Amino acid sequence: MAIAIVVVLLVIGSVIFHFASPWYFTELASNWGMIDATVDITFWVTGIVFILVNLFMAYSIYKYRHKKGQKAEYEPENKKLEIWLTVITAIGVAAMLAPGLFVWGQFVRPPDNSAIVEAVGQQWHWSYRFPGEDGVMGTVNASLITPDNPFGMNPDDPNGQDDILVSNPEVYLPLNQPIRLNLRSKDVLHNFTVPQFRVKMDLVPGMVTFMWFEPTRLGSFDVLCEELCGIAHHAMRGKVTVVERPEFEAWLNAHPTYAETAARAAGNRDIGQGLYQACAACHGFAGEGRKELNAPKLAGQEGWYMARQIRNYKNKLRGVHPDDIYGQQMAAMAGTLVDDQAIANVIAYIETLPDEPAPVTVTGDADRGARTYETCAVCHGESGQGIWALNAPRLAGMSDWYLAVLLAHFRDGVRGAEPGDFYGAQMAQMAKRLSNEAVINDLVAYINTFPVNSPARVSQAQ
Repeated sequence: MAIAIVVVLLVIGSVIFHFASPWYFTELASNWGMIDATVDITFWVTGIVFILVNLFMAYSIYKYRHKKGQKAEYEPENKKLEIWLTVITAIGVAAMLAPGLFVWGQFVRPPDNSAIVEAVGQQWHWSYRFPGEDGVMGTVNASLITPDNPFGMNPDDPNGQDDILVSNPEVYLPLNQPIRLNLRSKDVLHNFTVPQFRVKMDLVPGMVTFMWFEPTRLGSFDVLCEELCGIAHHAMRGKVTVVERPEFEAWLNAHPTYAETAARAAGNRDIGQGLYQACAACHGFAGEGRKELNAPKLAGQEGWYMARQIRNYKNKLRGVHPDDIYGQQMAAMAGTLVDDQAIANVIAYIETLPDEPAPVTVTGDADRGARTYETCAVCHGESGQGIWALNAPRLAGMSDWYLAVLLAHFRDGVRGAEPGDFYGAQMAQMAKRLSNEAVINDLVAYINTFPVNSPARVSQAQ
């Protein structure tokens, strides 16, 4: 009797929880209301089956409970009951599957007026490509991917010269415009998902998949990877911002075409030498860094990373937090580099500076730090050499005191909290496991053991 009551209460509680729960789908922002309807039908079918089966079980427990002198009757077959169960089950399964088939029939047939956009996934980053005025995407090849050609564009394909490249995890889309989203992966299996759009699709290395949707609501929506793609899978975030057509056109025109990207002049180190004189006052004339001025070493750091950080300062993605006093100073200095060419020039000069390892100033237990670094190694490399494909800069031989400061800033939300700083946000999530200063010092102490192609560092830790 007690078990029957418990089962009935379980059914009642489950029904109340379902209808009273605050957790349900996010508000729909695309044309795919059919998917919501399909899920609702599945809920109703499975919910009714759940209620009937459990109430029948409770009834059976009560009706056929043990009674003194009563003997159970053996009935191995009941044709009438089997027919009813087969028919009802078939109807329930059909009710769940049929709507999905109708949805799939719509899903694989994008409208003829769909705009084509390509989303490119890699660990742990999203980027996008739009066709130019010719409306045709150029061809790509994974073997052509380099830091200067991250999309793997085919330089010999004329159709790709006017393709618009968006090397940013945020993409703008126009309101009420059907979008065919072609999906391409550079490395492993990913999945492109915007919960408010209801549709998602895997990105499979070596092939192009697609999905389509029509944004129906203005706003910014998170892009998620819903396929386990590695240790930072949870941090592979992006943004889809739906705007009116004029704002979309202005945003799109602000991004370069492939031809414009390929035609950019290389940095001029002679001009960069003059620009660097303002930097040298803090960072040193050889880019060696000066701890007393809170200026880290620059020599030996990858150019792509330094360029990104300078742009982040200029675009108010760094150096705006009230506790980031020195970042605010750097933001003001970054403003003196007026355009991308000036940034390229100063970096070209920094790359000529001698890469002498920074002195050791942080002490800790390197053995404990080695265990912590196992996670870091996935992106930054086993020897801290940095991996540009994962947007992870070099650590080996750089200013250890600065690494410690940055890790604390990421952990405490001083850095990586600004909207639009997607890579900083990734690092902030990873840094949350560094619980205290001792853990950070142990980690940095281990990084200090990494070999670099320069004379051994002189320890100042004593």
